[in-house]
Amino acid sequence: MRPLLPLLLLATVALGQPGEPSLSPAGAQCVEHECFAVFWGSRPFSAASDVCERGGGHLMTVRSTVAEEAIALLLQNREGRLWLGLSLSPSLSCTEPSRRLRGFRWVTGDRGTDYTNWAPSGRRCGERCVTVSRELRWEVRRCEEAADGFLCQYSYGDSCPRLAAPHGVSVTYATPFGARGTEFLALPPRSVVFVPDLGLELRCDEDGDGAGSRWGRDTPGAWTCELAGGGCAGTCGEDGGRPRCSCPEGSVLGADGRGCRSPCAGAPCQHHCVVAGGSFVCMCSEGYRLAADGSSCEDIDDCAAEPGPCEQECVNTKGGFECRCHSGYTMVDGHCERLSPCFEAPCEQRCEELPSGYRCACHPGYAVHPLDVTRCVLYCNATECPAVCDDGGACECPEGFVLDDEELCVDMDECDSGHCEFNCTNTPGGYQCHCPPGYQVLNNECALEGDGEETFSGDMETVPHTPVPSRPPPKAERLHPGVLVGIAAGALLSLLALLALGLHLARKRCRSHGSMDYKYSGPQEKELGLQPVPSGQKP
Repeated sequence: MRPLLPLLLLATVALGQPGEPSLSPAGAQCVEHECFAVFWGSRPFSAASDVCERGGGHLMTVRSTVAEEAIALLLQNREGRLWLGLSLSPSLSCTEPSRRLRGFRWVTGDRGTDYTNWAPSGRRCGERCVTVSRELRWEVRRCEEAADGFLCQYSYGDSCPRLAAPHGVSVTYATPFGARGTEFLALPPRSVVFVPDLGLELRCDEDGDGAGSRWGRDTPGAWTCELAGGGCAGTCGEDGGRPRCSCPEGSVLGADGRGCRSPCAGAPCQHHCVVAGGSFVCMCSEGYRLAADGSSCEDIDDCAAEPGPCEQECVNTKGGFECRCHSGYTMVDGHCERLSPCFEAPCEQRCEELPSGYRCACHPGYAVHPLDVTRCVLYCNATECPAVCDDGGACECPEGFVLDDEELCVDMDECDSGHCEFNCTNTPGGYQCHCPPGYQVLNNECALEGDGEETFSGDMETVPHTPVPSRPPPKAERLHPGVLVGIAAGALLSLLALLALGLHLARKRCRSHGSMDYKYSGPQEKELGLQPVPSGQKP
């Protein structure tokens, strides 16, 4: 709670005398948006709380020394114990002295406070409500017991100021919670002020223009200018002996004859209202024009202007227009520029722009589909190739290949599966069937008719493109020096063996010629000459 005025100014009003309990407060005071009231009368905690709630408030909360000083002024040193809006939480059976509020909470449902003033006591059980005495000490009591009175607190969002009355003119105020007096510092909404000397009864109501609460009455026009300026929002003056309100330039009197409002307040203008002297003029936003009724606005068709505001297409909108481009163009800095032919190309993976249009292409490891040039299929032109894997580790192989060793695609031999009737040739990713002479391909089979050999390819045959592999081939490894020595030694031994074989054959041939025998038979034979005798025969 904020300290609003010096406490010397905070005085109780309409103090009652001790006696029978009454629903009217024995004393009260209002400061800005808060009012406090004291009620004397023997009541238990719940009955006291009901009285405060019927007046639109609740039992008083004391969260600062300012509230405590207000209590002191309301009590006026009178003896007695008064209920405060503080009770023990239902979850606790006894008080807890170690805690600031000892387990109690305010009737507003919270436990926030900057101030406490407990009377000395230890842990107490069964006493669940709190009273305050003239010494301003907080004491716990049984809620069913009756206290001598109670304190109520009322909160308001706004208030009216006290009226400055002429000297000798008495003013009495009545609050909506039943307090009456002459020394209130502020009055909550729905309060009434009585001025018998002037025959006036005014009420604190909210201003219809949203300017807050102000004093007024049902009768239009100003009252005497000596009391609160006649209630005028502008200036109060006499006109023929009668009080009359006037407003500053640019505003006019409201319906009550006291408030001031702009001429545009309640004006029928659809878009804008401009004050002109003591009247107004309606105006429209850009892109609109004022209609014949002088208040509504009509849209201007900007696209109908000559020349048109757009290069290609113009679309009228409320209060403006929008320029668009034909298909195949795009808007760049307010101008339509032709798009690349690849912008709308149906290519599945890549598009290459050509002077005459475009061409679909594929990522490495893929080839253009043989039947649909806009699509791509996995492709490999070897018996082994790397698989195409995504970030999640899932790998794919082209048709006709199987995944081997997780990331390697190996060609399937379709010829082992009897795909062909006669001869079959396996190809990477597919196969080819061959027909013998005198047959030709008919519905994927060999049929008699025609000369020469015909062939047809299985469904797995791929397009003869050579894609870039999705990963580089493994690097060639250098041979170990020991392997090289072994290879050299083996070659040398092979050479020596060949040389030995050649010598053996040469020697055998020489022995055959040297083993031939010759015989001598006398002179007759001498004439005839020597005849060779085959080896192994006797002469």
